[in-house]
Amino acid sequence: MRKLAFLATVFTVFALANLASAQQGDASFGFGTLTSPGAAQCSLSPSNGLFVVCPEKGGLYTNIGGDVIFHKRIGFAFDADWRTSQGNFGGIGQPYRPILFSFDGIYQPRLSKKAGLDLMGGLGWQTTRFYLPYCTNGFTCNNYVSSNHFQINVGAGIRYYVWGHVFVRPEVRYYNVINNTDYYTSGNLVHVGASIGYTIGPD
Repeated sequence: MRKLAFLATVFTVFALANLASAQQGDASFGFGTLTSPGAAQCSLSPSNGLFVVCPEKGGLYTNIGGDVIFHKRIGFAFDADWRTSQGNFGGIGQPYRPILFSFDGIYQPRLSKKAGLDLMGGLGWQTTRFYLPYCTNGFTCNNYVSSNHFQINVGAGIRYYVWGHVFVRPEVRYYNVINNTDYYTSGNLVHVGASIGYTIGPD
């Protein structure tokens, strides 16, 4: 999670540096879950060290994100989405946690004074951490190994301002995780959730 905190800090500093020329900035925090098509159960596979592949679905996911919006309601955004608690991969006692990072272009057309759309698309990566009972090196003492894959995504949300600059946003996002079949049964993922956020800038 240290990498997540570092990336969030870098994005925040970059966003604040550009906010003077921006129309607005947004920060959000929310929860959701993942679903995936294909097999509903885990199956054996000799292609990885666990000898099992599983559907990447279920569990509670936490999400943080932010964006900076410029002229004509177009801007850029950063988003991180991770399984809130460690899962039990395939029921074999192996703790794991998927984490998805995205850097997106975003378009925010207004529907009314209090409502609008968030339409986004971009790229990033997924890292799945498999936790170990020992450290993998003597410097940072990481107690996990990671499987990393490039991903592309598109998503949409409906933003509604409930009080001042505070908004709620139900949202859905589709991820295509490239070559995501070393531990999972599909690279097609759908995140469904909702977030609460705050807008810095004009109403």
